[in-house]
Amino acid sequence: MSEHEFLELPPLMSAHGSVRLPGSKSISNRVLLLAALAEGVTVVRDLLHSDDTERMLDALRALGVEVGSLGDNTYRVVGCGGNFPNKDAKLFLGNAGTAFRPLTAALALSGGSYELSGVPRMHERPIGDLVDALRQLGAEIRYLGNAGFPPLQIKPANLAGDTVQVRGDVSSQFLTGLLMALPLLGRTVQVEVVGVLISKPYIEITLAMMARFGVKVQRGHGDAEHSGAGHAAQRPLPQSGLTANVSGGQRKEWQRFVVFGGQRYVSPGELHVEGDASSASYFLAAGAIGGGPVRVEGVGKYSVQGDVRFAEALAKMGAVVAMGDNWIEAKASGKLKAIDLDCNPIPDAAMTLAVAALFADGSTTLRNIASWRVKETDRITAMATELRKLGATVEEGEDYLRITPPAQLRHAAIDTYDDHRMAMCFSLAAFGGAGVRINDPSCVAKTFPDYFKMFKQISTPVSVIAIDGPSASGKGTVAQRVAEALGWHYLDSGALYRLLGLAAQRHGVAPDDEAGLAALANGVDICFEQGDTWLDGEKVGDELRTEEAGFAASKIAVLPGVRAALLDKQRAFRRAPGLVADGRDMASVVFPDAVLKIFLTASAEARAERRYKQLKEKGMGANIAALLQDIQARDERDMQRSVAPLQQAQGASLLDTTPLNIEQAVDAVLTRYRAVN
Repeated sequence: MSEHEFLELPPLMSAHGSVRLPGSKSISNRVLLLAALAEGVTVVRDLLHSDDTERMLDALRALGVEVGSLGDNTYRVVGCGGNFPNKDAKLFLGNAGTAFRPLTAALALSGGSYELSGVPRMHERPIGDLVDALRQLGAEIRYLGNAGFPPLQIKPANLAGDTVQVRGDVSSQFLTGLLMALPLLGRTVQVEVVGVLISKPYIEITLAMMARFGVKVQRGHGDAEHSGAGHAAQRPLPQSGLTANVSGGQRKEWQRFVVFGGQRYVSPGELHVEGDASSASYFLAAGAIGGGPVRVEGVGKYSVQGDVRFAEALAKMGAVVAMGDNWIEAKASGKLKAIDLDCNPIPDAAMTLAVAALFADGSTTLRNIASWRVKETDRITAMATELRKLGATVEEGEDYLRITPPAQLRHAAIDTYDDHRMAMCFSLAAFGGAGVRINDPSCVAKTFPDYFKMFKQISTPVSVIAIDGPSASGKGTVAQRVAEALGWHYLDSGALYRLLGLAAQRHGVAPDDEAGLAALANGVDICFEQGDTWLDGEKVGDELRTEEAGFAASKIAVLPGVRAALLDKQRAFRRAPGLVADGRDMASVVFPDAVLKIFLTASAEARAERRYKQLKEKGMGANIAALLQDIQARDERDMQRSVAPLQQAQGASLLDTTPLNIEQAVDAVLTRYRAVN
């Protein structure tokens, strides 16, 4: 895709509705690998369709596993019983950590020769702790680049040992990969976690999925509460999961795991993938920020995913949250409150809290998020950088962020760093009144290709009425009166070009100097307030309505660079509660999503007469025959020009005001608005 690809999200007024979530990435890739390692055939339903799962599917096929699509996100996997048919393969795994780490462990213990590689960012994500653990069991793994990082070469090895240590404070995926692979050895192995294990809920997912395929893991000291993993799916969401302290007893539960020998993976026959709880966070936050209610379906209070606890964090911020067996719903209850939270249980969903903090009263602190630094990008630095663009004050630490929102969010172009979660969570900034631009929006394909489509379905943008038409048709007067009647903002786009022409005269920029005019357009300060027009802090008057000013505006308006430079300025006028904009391309280019599009016109004779009366009322000399000739010539020129030609936009309704006075024209527009609103 082009590096210049972006998605402009308009200012959003509210959010409500329901969304059916795609399958969980964490569950999808775990299930695919376990189904491949199992004996028997597994039908996996509601599998996530994304780049990450595609990388796992491609890898399994390259390893000789029979995987077929049954349609409707359902796949049939013929298990190989832990013995991959292809003993020599090169696997490209993109930036899919949920594929790379578990496959590394499984292949290192399966007796084949393999090379694993990914995109450049994957080669910057650490894997040394997992490799060190596998080497303790005799695995032969060589780094093909920098030590401690992919790409990797795996060779057959003599495997031995019944105890292995693995660090738990960088990524829980290291422990996940190790646990999933250990049943391949056929003997009892004890795993000791070095350091404090982060992202424990993701280990809960691993244990629960292993149990579904018939392998139980003893955790902690092996009492009834901690042996096995199926219990995670049988109890409601705990309401004390997000706390700042963990007791010594709880820590010990997560320091020792035993995978007993004699167990093998056996297909459960059919398995449904839960909706993705991390993806739910964006929609739930939209409900809390944009009024709601917004309901997500496919995940609920009995979920095995730790990120359902995001709902609890949102409730701490003051949102009203409800939860059923297979759904969660959030709505606003006044302004959100700032929180100070240990986010270790919800590392991915905590990114959504960072953007929700822009709408909170006070400074929000998100702690224990060091794992962000080794994700698809360094998320702590990336998040701090982009939040500051919106006007927030951000304090960045090694493992925390503190966010203080500005009085008013600014419009900003958000860089996403090829990180799907950056793109999705920053979409929420559009509720701040100024809209937001998301650069590289297609990066959401990693986990949620249809995200922006679904986000649009539950979001209501600030409404725009776009009124286009030829010179002297009365569109400016009608648009201003409609805006006053509705209590909305008003944009006279023609005045922008007149103002730019005036600024060009003052700065000595030639009317055909496209680059100079575009640079000037980006720098001038333009304001419409209570019927007055301001240019760089100076009120400008009737000189903007002269024929000379109109001619200059028409001349510079055909320059593509000038129109592009003024596009963002025009869109910046879109603010709550609504906007009425008039011009030549308001409905076709500037606000193509306008709730009402009007092409307002009148006969050339009627327009010449109106312009004549306007000039006379202002004490200015005029000749009606000359005005008629000028209007006809301008119509011809405007209709023939290659840039933003004067024409009725698709979906716009025609309003001929030749027989109407201003009041009748205004009433006609308001009537049409009420019919569509």
